[in-house]
Amino acid sequence: MTLCLSIFAFSALAEPVKPVSPDQRCAVCGMMVAKYDPWITQLHAPGEEVVMFDGVKDLMAYYFKPSAYNGKGDMTAAEIWVKDYYTLEYLDGRKAIYVVGSDVMGPMGEELVPFESQQAAENFSDDHKGKQLLRFDEINSEMIMSMKKKHMMKKKKMKKTQQ
Repeated sequence: MTLCLSIFAFSALAEPVKPVSPDQRCAVCGMMVAKYDPWITQLHAPGEEVVMFDGVKDLMAYYFKPSAYNGKGDMTAAEIWVKDYYTLEYLDGRKAIYVVGSDVMGPMGEELVPFESQQAAENFSDDHKGKQLLRFDEINSEMIMSMKKKHMMKKKKMKKTQQ
């Protein structure tokens, strides 16, 4: 058992990339991520370069379907880094608690807002009309695609009214 624990210690999560280059683009939408520092998320699949995103929603879109964004392989072993909304400190995205449906918008509209603690997530949810608190394994592809679709429909509607 001791051998197993020490092997696990060596495979623990590495540190997220800091600072993020100003020309780094989101792997899903192409936006410059450094402009949206509080929302930056990162994913590092074994044997691949670190991939950056401008929010949890785009990170999850990539996670669930990496091939759609030129990613490779299975993301289940990937390191996932998100920033706690209040502290802006990176934390393991698999351990975060996410608030969905709040009145706080990310760079690409509705966003999953990450927190390190349940209490912080509940406080935020109460203050910002959050609809749901989720753990990483409760988030699914259909939910993410629905959120992305809402954003695209809103964007399309805004474009029509400008014409």
